[in-house]
Amino acid sequence: MTPTTAPECITVRTEGRVGIVTLNRPKQLNALNNQLMDELGAALKAFDADDDIGCMILTGSEKAFAAGADIGAMASYTFADVYKGDYITRNWETIRSIRKPVIGAVSGFALGGGCELAMMCDFIIAADNAKFGQPEIKLGIIPGAGGTQRLPRAVGKSKAMDMVLTARMMDATEAERAGLVSRVVPLEKLMDEALGAALIICGFSLPSVMAAKESVNRAFEGSLSDGVMFERRIFHALFATADQKEGMDAFVNKRKAEFKHQ
Repeated sequence: MTPTTAPECITVRTEGRVGIVTLNRPKQLNALNNQLMDELGAALKAFDADDDIGCMILTGSEKAFAAGADIGAMASYTFADVYKGDYITRNWETIRSIRKPVIGAVSGFALGGGCELAMMCDFIIAADNAKFGQPEIKLGIIPGAGGTQRLPRAVGKSKAMDMVLTARMMDATEAERAGLVSRVVPLEKLMDEALGAALIICGFSLPSVMAAKESVNRAFEGSLSDGVMFERRIFHALFATADQKEGMDAFVNKRKAEFKHQ
């Protein structure tokens, strides 16, 4: 997708300082193909580079966040095709480079690659009709976009093994109980809840928000001692920002902080 080409597989809009990307392949239940992932990556990167955007929401339809990767497109691939083409790594991983928060607003099916894409978001707000699963074992393969790695970190080894090996789906209630999603809301309130959370985030200092995201992510990348030291140095560094001075002065003087994102 170029700046002059309208995306075909997603829609993009803004609400205040929130960038909203909606997966839009309804006939395929938002199955994830290369074009969609290219367009999604370009949209997220554009929002990440936009000073007027402080947070993003990634969502799908009421029926399906994303029902998986596009199996029809994958079925004829060979090892050479996927290896030489750097399948998944080339474009699915773009979301991992986004520095501003990305909220996954999930309703309906989030299966296979859809579940993996949701887990790449910084946190998930689920509608009460959401269903999560990694059914790749039915196709003679395994999850390939982080399902065997992020799912155990979210729900623990036993539940992850259960889902990956039996292909069973986890409903929204179980997903919240297991720690896969942060909250469950009625379907009709999903976008209001996600937008409310995003607007709250947008009201805070953007450098602090980005630093907080980076620091929490570091917790899954190394040892506790290294993570705590990383957190401490980021904490120290934020005392060099104008927003730290504004935030603390506002607290001391009992007024609302007016962050400049500097």
